[in-house]
Amino acid sequence: MAHDFVKSELQLEAQTGRVSLEIMATLFGGVLLICALVAKLTFDSPHNSAMLAAAAAILLGAPLVIVAIKDLWAGHMHMNELVALAVFAAFVFGEYLEAGVIAFFMILSVLIENRTALGAQAHIEALVRITPTRANKLENGSEVETEARHLKPGDVVRVRPGDNIPADGRIISGQSTVNQANITGESLPVDKNVGDDVFGGTINVTGVMDVQVTKAGEDTTLGKVKDLIIQAESTRIPIMRMIDRYAGWYTPTVLMLVGIVWFFTSQSGERDAATQRAIAMLVIACPCPLILATPTAMVAAISAASRLGVYVKSVIDLESARNVTAMVFDKTGTLTTGELQVTRLAPKSGVEGADLLAAAAAVEQNSRHPVARAVVNVARQARMKPAQTTDFTEQAGKGVSARVGDNVVRVGRGQWVIEQGVDPETKAAIEDTLMSSEADGLSTLFVTRNNVLLGWIGLADNTRPEAAAAMDELRQQGLKRLIIVTGDRESVAKRVAAQMHTEYRAQVLPAQKLEMVGELKARGHRVAVIGDGVNDAPALKAGDISIAMGAAGSDVAIHSATIALMNNNLNRIPFIIRLSRLTSNVIKQNMIFAVAFIILVISLAAAGYVAPIVAALLHVVSTLVVVFNSARLVRSGEEIEQAEHEAMEATLQRAKPAIA
Repeated sequence: MAHDFVKSELQLEAQTGRVSLEIMATLFGGVLLICALVAKLTFDSPHNSAMLAAAAAILLGAPLVIVAIKDLWAGHMHMNELVALAVFAAFVFGEYLEAGVIAFFMILSVLIENRTALGAQAHIEALVRITPTRANKLENGSEVETEARHLKPGDVVRVRPGDNIPADGRIISGQSTVNQANITGESLPVDKNVGDDVFGGTINVTGVMDVQVTKAGEDTTLGKVKDLIIQAESTRIPIMRMIDRYAGWYTPTVLMLVGIVWFFTSQSGERDAATQRAIAMLVIACPCPLILATPTAMVAAISAASRLGVYVKSVIDLESARNVTAMVFDKTGTLTTGELQVTRLAPKSGVEGADLLAAAAAVEQNSRHPVARAVVNVARQARMKPAQTTDFTEQAGKGVSARVGDNVVRVGRGQWVIEQGVDPETKAAIEDTLMSSEADGLSTLFVTRNNVLLGWIGLADNTRPEAAAAMDELRQQGLKRLIIVTGDRESVAKRVAAQMHTEYRAQVLPAQKLEMVGELKARGHRVAVIGDGVNDAPALKAGDISIAMGAAGSDVAIHSATIALMNNNLNRIPFIIRLSRLTSNVIKQNMIFAVAFIILVISLAAAGYVAPIVAALLHVVSTLVVVFNSARLVRSGEEIEQAEHEAMEATLQRAKPAIA
């Protein structure tokens, strides 16, 4: 990645320098043209005016002619030859001022096109520049400054406030707040503690951290993001390939039309008028607005998407997202948080809820199981300090037991608790509870003290807060089928689907997911598959498009999906559909305008209503219209950023009284 970075930096600097040199030459040529015009109008000096205009025409027109000759020599038709021919014809017929003005405006149009492409490239390079070139590596307890490109997995680096994190890694010491908007699109910094992952190129805001490198160089998340953008901007949608296919006959057709107009006009004795009309037609026929209609829109759309942490591998996928009619969602980690949370405490009659939670937390504090973490977290939130235990034992997937004071406390699945020995009343209570909790789609933990039931705790993998709203928006966008697919139990899937108001399929194996996607496609649906990219790779690859949620740091997610969402916010999914449709509309607007402009103005030029200089000016205006119309897409998604920022601000405002 370091080599690629240096190479891309040099290329960007060379292109920037070349464009700057072209701007200087264009400005100098423009000054000569102004001087020629002043000499002609003010000093009544035709000879001096002609000399200045000729010099300007040569300075401005020579690059256009040279480029056209190179293209023709290489056997390529890029339509540059139309402009070169117009400038050359004006110069040969002694219209030096017109030749210079035409060349000036055409170069201005080309510079606008180049600056548009350069802006897209600068967007890519901005991601690369945020990776620091230096890192503070810890060796034998002391810091050694080294180049970031020399880091390798296992190295430990120290990151201070204000530093960019030099590589992907895991925090082994310290805590801080990290701004990772350039990777995930999250609007506000994220708190990081020991054991949390951090991404190269993100900014450490507050504390000092020691980070153990897990990925370096091109293997980092930032390196993969850069590759995704480069890959997307190098692809071409069908309409772009169609323009290339017909470019070969466009120039001959224009030349034929120009020849016909010149012949019939000159036959009527108006040779000067014939020449003027031919030159104007050649200038207008150069289809810069048509060529820019699609790529400018796509570049703007990719920029808008990446700002929100959405990266597409191919613009074809972005373009085709507008046609999606069905979506298949994985449940765990996609629609839900993937982390169990306590949603219900059900103490037995006569037992306090605090007593039930305290007993369970005391035993579960010794376990690393996700269920145990959920119980302990609730106890911490209730400001309980779990009691000390002895004789702790754990049976994987069944339950845990320990001695709390003089009492033996067990926490686990109902059947396991029954097997440990309970009275008939406790057994009946557990069996009845199991049936009712399963109907509610909860996972249950039963707590006993000395084989006497204290009650049970219900846990669930809660849905993401924005999930239901995202589903509603997708339905409003016209999607016909929204299906939740999970390998989880029927009751759990039913509970989540009820909150989403969608279809569901429970206890589905990976092979069955593939079959379901195939069935939808066989019925004529355009299918998008949404998953976390870890256990959903086969299904993701089967969809017409695939979207990986929370792809930051996940190689599997980035490689298996066509669109990678670096964060887990589900509102990005309807945003993708909306952006795809908006981009398609902008492209259509650009194409209609470009074609109508060329046909209308070339017809007026053929009739003698548009002079060559006016044609050159109109050409620049048409190019600007297309560029600025496409630029509107860059602002797509600003309402999402604003809403997220306001929601966070409201949360902070509510939290202030509690903190105080």
